[in-house]
Amino acid sequence: MNKSKLYVGGGMMLFVLLFCLFWVKIPSIEVCYQNQSFLLKSNDFQLGWIHSVEKEPWFETYELKGGELYLKSTKFKTFGAGVPTENRIIKSNDGFIHMVVDRKMSEVTVTVSENVKTTLYTHEKIIPLYQLMDDYETITIRIVKISLWRWIWGESID
Repeated sequence: MNKSKLYVGGGMMLFVLLFCLFWVKIPSIEVCYQNQSFLLKSNDFQLGWIHSVEKEPWFETYELKGGELYLKSTKFKTFGAGVPTENRIIKSNDGFIHMVVDRKMSEVTVTVSENVKTTLYTHEKIIPLYQLMDDYETITIRIVKISLWRWIWGESID
């Protein structure tokens, strides 16, 4: 193989690599707060807090599916005011009521408080959101399309 073909082939491979790294966009979960943000590398996460009235834990499971954010399920200890009743209940033996939701969300906005210990759970990490910011600040969780470069080397927390 002569050198010119080697250079052309190498140049084409470099172009394809750069194209994939900078122009190919992939959906990712972004958590925004106080003019900062970080990415979650996993395709699902759980939000947890202590219910302000019942003082019992509550969890919601979210998933990135088909480039969209879905509230997949919720689990809580007791039914109370405002708890939806139209969703299917899943049997469990862990002391929680598990409910299938499967609702598409454009984004999730949560007010964070140390009183209720607002926490984000991934497969790799537990992120106590109430320690990242002041009481009653809000976070927004949304899907963003980012370059492969940012996904690989961008700011992530899990």
